Amino acid sequence: MAAHGEPSAFHHVQDTATWELFPSLFGSPVEIHLPKIFGFQITKFMVLELLAAGLILGIYIPIARRAQNGELPKGAWWNAFESILTFIRNDVVRPTIGEKYTDKYMPFFWTLFLFLLFNNLLGMFPFLGSPTASIWMTGGLALCAFVLMHGASIADRGVVRYLTSLWPHIEIVPYPGRPAGHGGHGHDHGHDHDHGHDPDHGHDHTNVQAAPAEPVALSQWLLYGVGAGFGFIISLMIFSLEMGGTLIKSGVLAVRLFANMFAGHMVLATILIFIYLAGKGGPSVLWGGVTVASVLGIIALSLLELFVAFVQAYVFVFLTALFTGMALHPDH
Repeated sequence: MAAHGEPSAFHHVQDTATWELFPSLFGSPVEIHLPKIFGFQITKFMVLELLAAGLILGIYIPIARRAQNGELPKGAWWNAFESILTFIRNDVVRPTIGEKYTDKYMPFFWTLFLFLLFNNLLGMFPFLGSPTASIWMTGGLALCAFVLMHGASIADRGVVRYLTSLWPHIEIVPYPGRPAGHGGHGHDHGHDHDHGHDPDHGHDHTNVQAAPAEPVALSQWLLYGVGAGFGFIISLMIFSLEMGGTLIKSGVLAVRLFANMFAGHMVLATILIFIYLAGKGGPSVLWGGVTVASVLGIIALSLLELFVAFVQAYVFVFLTALFTGMALHPDH
């Protein structure tokens, strides 16, 4: 509630301990004051998050039990909700993290998508709201995604191998006595070995002896040391950017979802307030015209907001799966 009883669009999308149903009804506001439990304040978005979780459990537990018994999907209800899970598994997660890891991490991605979707959709109902319009809520989900991005690869390969995969190998000056670009197992060696099995090949490798190694000058060792030190600094910078990049990726997930849901609800609430402002002091003709235009605008934007609710849940899960797949398959 804004000052002096004026309605506020910003208040409509805030997470508060007072659940406002009507700003003013018969002269006084209608609102619910949420209690504290063991000194911990319960807020509106907390209740809505529990409501979203309850709806998910209420819908999918009966479907899971019927599927566990071997029943085939029947009816629009069952097929609709099961098709959501099939789409996330086959078209989002499996192509990004690979067949090997899909079944292992599928429960996380299913839960993440459904929780996001239901919380987004709750904002479409009167007197409710969308918890995803809070940066704290989206930040918490992004933290879960961040843990999965690193934890999945660490669980699969170990901490040392995972950190090694993020550390780039930069060789500015070749090792003394070894040509640049040769790691000890050159490509030409395999080529000559194949020719040794060709009976028509005229070269005889039986009497070929390795040339004696030439002594390496001290200046070459000094140059190699300087190059190795400079290469270590560059590798450390790239490694730091890689680690910082994962934080940025998670932060972008949180901000993108929050900004889209927050802005959408702000626009809807602002359009509704136009009706109040037009009827407060203007002529009835103006109030009627603004009311009709506002209602039509709300209907159109609500359809767009419904689409955004699905898209933002999809984008969040898709990018989480994509970043996790990058960590699980660093060679690709």
